[in-house]
Amino acid sequence: MAMLDRLIGRIHPALALRRAIQLSDSGKPGEAFTLMAVAARAGILEAQYRIGRCYLEGTGVPPSHAEGARWLRRAADRGSPDAQALLAALCVAGLADREVDGGSEALFERNSSRKPDFAAALDLARKAAEAGSATGQALLGYILSKGPKTMRDLDAAHGWYEKSAAVGCAEGCLGLALSLMRMGQPEQSTRVAAEVRRAADAGLPTAIYLLAILTEHGMGTPVDLNAAQRLYRQAAENGLTSAQFRLGLALIEGSLVDRDAVAGEAWVRRAALAGNVDAAYRLGELYASSPQRDYAEAATWYRRAADQGHQTAARTLASLYLSGNGVAQDAEEGTRLLRAAAASGHRESQVDLANLVLEGSGEPDDGISVATWFGATASSGDLVAAFNLGLCFAEGVGVSKDQERAAHWMERAAKGVAEAQYMYARLLQEGRGIAADPRRARVFFEQAAKAGIVDAQVALGEMLYNGRGGERSVVAAAHLFKQAAAAGHAGAMFAIGALYESGQGLSINTKAAQQWFAAAAERGHGHAQLMLGRYLSRGTAGDQDLAAARIWLERAGARDVEDAAGEPAET
Repeated sequence: MAMLDRLIGRIHPALALRRAIQLSDSGKPGEAFTLMAVAARAGILEAQYRIGRCYLEGTGVPPSHAEGARWLRRAADRGSPDAQALLAALCVAGLADREVDGGSEALFERNSSRKPDFAAALDLARKAAEAGSATGQALLGYILSKGPKTMRDLDAAHGWYEKSAAVGCAEGCLGLALSLMRMGQPEQSTRVAAEVRRAADAGLPTAIYLLAILTEHGMGTPVDLNAAQRLYRQAAENGLTSAQFRLGLALIEGSLVDRDAVAGEAWVRRAALAGNVDAAYRLGELYASSPQRDYAEAATWYRRAADQGHQTAARTLASLYLSGNGVAQDAEEGTRLLRAAAASGHRESQVDLANLVLEGSGEPDDGISVATWFGATASSGDLVAAFNLGLCFAEGVGVSKDQERAAHWMERAAKGVAEAQYMYARLLQEGRGIAADPRRARVFFEQAAKAGIVDAQVALGEMLYNGRGGERSVVAAAHLFKQAAAAGHAGAMFAIGALYESGQGLSINTKAAQQWFAAAAERGHGHAQLMLGRYLSRGTAGDQDLAAARIWLERAGARDVEDAAGEPAET
């Protein structure tokens, strides 16, 4: 039979093609390829297209994008719409090498390092589309909607998608659905779901995934969480990493039907290993936040995500290097990661790097970069950037110190940033870069205090206690000091002790006073250490402890607190 096939190929190439198709359909791809090659070399157009596909798919021959593209180009040049459409797709994927370089050893290379060739793809797809190829029409729609901006024509793309979808092309149906979604017309939601379903029924994994999203959220189709979970699983099993990630999260969180944290983590891991950067980051988050925190494992996944450009992962990994959690502490590597994320425009990383620079870390050029980033965004109205730019001028980071400009940017940021309200109030209180104005300072301290800035609560409490910038209210001051003390502010704790001792704003209570002095003293507050030493030395609150008194007085003296060194522990 093989000898007969060879004779057929020599005598009649068209018969060779038909016999090749029969052999292929009966599961004999190697024998089919031999006859297909005979027909292709004889110039039969369909054979040239089919042999190109054989090389691309590795059917009956080792796979080769380059050789497949070569045969497809022959067929495309002779007007085969199918070849033109498939070659256009290769051009979009960057796999349509124009010629095989490097001799025969390059013939069977699977991958190409070439970039997408949209110009060639557009020409080929247009020819295929105009010749009636539904696949070519869908691809032309894709290029016109997703290609380089200079090529985009969304209205034309929509028209080609409609033509492709009209004859049932799955890619055309999906493209039409996405085009309708882009138009943002709620009345089209049912049609969107119908087109997505047509594409999903044809087996397109992306369409299956999109249908799962629509079904989960009831967009153009009734909510059905059971169906949504089945669809996510179907797309995930077809290798779509976004579906694997979503299914994994749903199983971990129980947001659809089933809850299975172990299976969910396995799906997220599968997506991460397949290159889904969000899955890699989320896996790091899972390890970092689990009850048995595993920062070493978390760092591995953060690294994988950061290496693929995930800026939040880079920032989180930087924090691990700076703190030494899960990795060897390495301030240089942590700063490098922050610098890279900040340079890519990640705002939180820019702020973190700015804080490091303000603390004296980083490279000399970092300060200049920080000031430049914040200057550009602050000028466009970003209040957080204005606050950070104000800090740069106040501390001379990347720019010359300029208190007036610091005050200018702090005032702008104070319109919505609580930390800026506090800092601007301090400038007003001290008259730095702006005329001193206790009344306005009090207003901004109050705004920051209401937003929960502990230092602002203390500062406002002091102004209320002393009557600066407005009426005096010792009771209100005591309330603010208690708020700040609850947040661990040692100065506020000392102030409460002093109020209990003096009976201003609070009833005299020496035991309570001693307790607050002790709380502040243990946090290193020098004057609180002095007062605690005195209380214990004299037994003011009823308990005399000369040894402990001596210790606290010595600690206060070590902090150069006035009167502490000469304060004797009574005997």
